[in-house]
Amino acid sequence: MPDHEFALSTPLDVRLGQTDPKDTAFPLRWGILGAGNVSRQWALSLLGVPGATLTAVAARDKDRADAFAANLDVTRSFASYEAMVADEDVDIVYVGTKTWLHKEHTLLALHAGKHVMCEKPLASNAAEAAEMYASAADRGVMLLDGMWTRFFPAIEHARTLIHDGAIGEPLMVHADFFDPIYVIQVAPLAFGYEQAPSSIVTGGRAASAAILDYEGNHAAVLSFPPFNSELPEVTEIFGTQGRISLGRPGHCPTELTLHAPRVGGVPSQYRTNNEPAPQHRFHYPLPANVSIPSAFPNQHGFLYQAEAVHRCLAAGLVECPQYTQAESMHCMHIWTDIMRQKAAAANA
Repeated sequence: MPDHEFALSTPLDVRLGQTDPKDTAFPLRWGILGAGNVSRQWALSLLGVPGATLTAVAARDKDRADAFAANLDVTRSFASYEAMVADEDVDIVYVGTKTWLHKEHTLLALHAGKHVMCEKPLASNAAEAAEMYASAADRGVMLLDGMWTRFFPAIEHARTLIHDGAIGEPLMVHADFFDPIYVIQVAPLAFGYEQAPSSIVTGGRAASAAILDYEGNHAAVLSFPPFNSELPEVTEIFGTQGRISLGRPGHCPTELTLHAPRVGGVPSQYRTNNEPAPQHRFHYPLPANVSIPSAFPNQHGFLYQAEAVHRCLAAGLVECPQYTQAESMHCMHIWTDIMRQKAAAANA
C-alpha cells in the first residue's frame, strides 16, 4: 500500500484564495470564558499560533480563574464574565462553558462587540443557534462554531477528494462517536447542506443510532455508543467509485485512506483474481511546534481551527469556509431533531 507523509494539506480558506497563510501572525487578544479542561486545551493550542495572545480568563470561581491564569501565563483573570467581555484589551472570546450556557455567554460577548469562538454543540437547539448568529450578524463580528474536526488536514484532504470526484458520487456515510454532533457533520461534508434530510432514530439515551435519508438515494448511518464503548470510531464515506476512510479517532483524524475498489466496474469483494484493491494512505502528523499534555486524543489539533480564525479575521471575513454558518445551522437542525427523538425514546 503506498504511504504518503504530509505535514499539512492546504486549508480551504487558503486554497480558495480568501486568506494569506502568513496571517496566522495576525494579532488577536483572546479572552477565555470558562476555566474547565476544554478551555485549558484550547488556550494551550493558542500558544502555537504566532498572532495569539492569551489576555484574559474568567470563571465564576476567582480562585479557579487565578490558577488558570497562573498556569498559562494569562495576563489577567476575572470572577465575572461581564467584566471580561467588557475589557477593551480582548478582541475575541472563546466560550468553553456547558452547552446549555452557550447562548447566554455567547450573546454576552457578542453584545460587547467581541468576536466569539464557541464550543460545540453551538447551542441547546437550532432556534438558540439562529438567535446567536443573528446577533453576530447585527454587529458585524465573527461567531464560529467550534467544530474543530473540519479543520484537521485529513478532513481538508477528504473534502478535496470528494470535490475532485476521487470516489465518484458520494452515496453513504457511516460514522460512530458518543457525541452526536461530531458524526452529524460528516453528512453535509459528503452530500452538501442544501437539502435537509429526514431522520429516524432508534435506541435511547445510553446507546442509539440514526439514519439520515437524503433525496437522491443518499444516506448517513450514524451510531452514538456510550462513552466507554469500544466501537472503532472510524468515519467512512462511500461513493460510486471508491471509499474514504478517516482513521481512528474519526473526530480528530491524522490518517486518511483512499480506497478505489471498483476495477473495471466490479467491487473488489466480488472479483475472483485476488488482486488487491488500489489504496493510498495519507498521514498528517500533528503540529511539531505544539507538544502539550491532553486529556483526550489529539486535542492540540485545536490549533488548526485557531489558525484559521486568525487568517480569516485578518482578511476581514466573519466566517471560515471550512464550517460556515449555513452548514453549522444545517447540523444544528439535525442535532436538535435527533436529541428530541433520543429523549422521547428514553422516556417512553
